[in-house]
Amino acid sequence: MRSPFLQPLVKDQLSLYIFVSVLFAVGVVFGALLVGALTLEQQQDLTGDVEHFVRLLSAGMGPDETQSFVERGWFHTKWLLLIWLLGLTVVGMPLILALDFLKGVLIGFSVGLLVSQHAWEGVLFSLASVAPPNLIILPAILIASVSAISFSIHIVKHRLMQRSGTLLQPFLSHTSVAVVMLAVLWGAALFEAFVSPILMGWASSFIIGSGTGF
Repeated sequence: MRSPFLQPLVKDQLSLYIFVSVLFAVGVVFGALLVGALTLEQQQDLTGDVEHFVRLLSAGMGPDETQSFVERGWFHTKWLLLIWLLGLTVVGMPLILALDFLKGVLIGFSVGLLVSQHAWEGVLFSLASVAPPNLIILPAILIASVSAISFSIHIVKHRLMQRSGTLLQPFLSHTSVAVVMLAVLWGAALFEAFVSPILMGWASSFIIGSGTGF
């Protein structure tokens, strides 16, 4: 017997997974291109902020781990809660897609700024700082987004068009996915708070010693 929880995640929404994944990728590219639209002064200001943070990490003076864990966990919670709520409406579908695109833009901009200032050293630092937590965060947001969009589509098909069927089982599936992904995102917050600073402190030598901007 196929699980009603896993089946909509893997098979029925395959096209949605592909679409949202492509949207993430387009957002990453757009974010990277945005770096080129910044003025020289803006790039220098942002680079200075990165420099200050990296030097603190390399000196072992990073942020408090517990506070960082709570802040990142709460940030992810708000993001996921918004996706879950938007999935309960039909008009929220475009906003879910906008959030996914925005997440890609933020990642692309971060990586693009590092690469534009530090070339391959920036790539190495990105692999150590940006990539690891997002290997957890992006799949969780992707799954939650597809679940939310799928539930909205179910409302359109079975309530607005056919006026038949029940919303209870799809709602429980949508909510269950959100709860599981929330746990995953708090795990990502744990990684960001306790592991990422160590990785960034180790990788700080790549850009501190690159001789480009710092």
